[in-house]
Amino acid sequence: MNTTQRNRLNRTVSTINTYPAWIRVPLLSWVIGRTVPMVGTAAIRFEKMTDTEVILTLANRKRMRNHIGQIHAAAMTLLAETATGMLAGMNIPDDKVPLIKLFTVRFARRTRGALKAVATLTSDQQELMRSTDKGETVVAVRVTDETQEEVIVCEMLWAWTLKRS
Repeated sequence: MNTTQRNRLNRTVSTINTYPAWIRVPLLSWVIGRTVPMVGTAAIRFEKMTDTEVILTLANRKRMRNHIGQIHAAAMTLLAETATGMLAGMNIPDDKVPLIKLFTVRFARRTRGALKAVATLTSDQQELMRSTDKGETVVAVRVTDETQEEVIVCEMLWAWTLKRS
């Protein structure tokens, strides 16, 4: 990405990504968790964040569980929405605001243990986000559990528009 196109989030994450591996994940998770309180409350871990891919994990901790000991449905969707939203946020210029326009979730099966979300963008999607004042695109995300099987199937439609002055 051209440095003149980098937005505030992208610049912050790029700086954190230069830190040693042992501090990078906890620091990135803390910074974003403080900025987006719900993400901090859920203790989502930011394993990797670039302008093409975001990888997040969510431990199966007691406060995130449902009545059968699995990660709650709302926490699963939070993980998918956060991964796709952060990826959109890494690419949408500062003069625009990203907004989730639509998301659908189908619960494929019961979960086992922790969850992992991997969101990705194509170069065409990145160019669209960076070069148009208003638009929308589906940001791909795959959410798996400790068996590496997909537990929810999602469609996350992100939109952007110019910020109001």
